[in-house]
Amino acid sequence: MSIKIGDRLPASTLSEFIETETAGCALGPNTFQVADLTKGKKIAVFAVPGAFTPTCSAKHLPGYIQHAAQFKAHGIDEIWAISVNDAFVMGAWGRDQKATGVVRLLADGSANFTKAVGLHADFSDKGMGMRSQRYSMLLEDGVVTQLNVDAPGKFEVSNAETLLAQLG
Repeated sequence: MSIKIGDRLPASTLSEFIETETAGCALGPNTFQVADLTKGKKIAVFAVPGAFTPTCSAKHLPGYIQHAAQFKAHGIDEIWAISVNDAFVMGAWGRDQKATGVVRLLADGSANFTKAVGLHADFSDKGMGMRSQRYSMLLEDGVVTQLNVDAPGKFEVSNAETLLAQLG
């Protein structure tokens, strides 16, 4: 069963590759509790089957980078990209796409978060194992207020433009 509008995100963790060491965040992969990351914030989230994959790199992530200022203007505190990849891969993808500081690239290396929200997909027939479905959601203080899940193999409703339109 997948998460739906009105549900609170389940307890889980996500990892992020930190480029610059700060108080509380060491250089390299850092793991965070999702509840701590979402507390008191409005967050635009999108998930992709894999970093560096064609649609994800050519369309999905670039759309959120391009529209980041519009999301901020609508009161969004952060934009997250989530993928079932490790933090090193997500960090490299962020650098490659010039997303660092614009979109948080959060790794769900073992698909624990993705399974907990019920939005996993088996890509074993493509040699990719367990991955995430392509989706977007809006969160307010950890509660889902919008959810857009693309049909398998499609990129139609999880794009930045759809999520922006839902902000009003």
